[in-house]
Amino acid sequence: MSDSVGFWKRFLAGFLDFLIVSAPVAIIFGLITSDWENENFSTFVNFLYLLIAPIIWYGYTVGKRILGIRIVRVDGKKLGIGTMLMRNFVATLVYAVTLGIGYIVSAFMVGLRKDHRSIHDFIAGTYVTSNKP
Repeated sequence: MSDSVGFWKRFLAGFLDFLIVSAPVAIIFGLITSDWENENFSTFVNFLYLLIAPIIWYGYTVGKRILGIRIVRVDGKKLGIGTMLMRNFVATLVYAVTLGIGYIVSAFMVGLRKDHRSIHDFIAGTYVTSNKP
């Protein structure tokens, strides 16, 4: 796990993804439907983006690409749908069941561990690196 990436770069990449992808999708959906309270569609589109973009773009999302970081598997194999489902869907269930405490623990893990892996990284067998594909 060479060149693993710590908390602030990962946080900033997520924030950039929100600004560049998630917020515009939510605004466009709200303008089209005039339903600003029902965000099921934009949430689903965002989930698909976070699920599919790293698979087809060598571990990058838009925010990660801007910062030059990407998701990779620990075993070196290519990311697949199963890996990304574990990373996004199963990990979200774990964070929900723990009422967000798991998410806070993950943030500390990324900030304090030498390998910078969070709970969702362990669930999926991934880590975030600055190495190019």
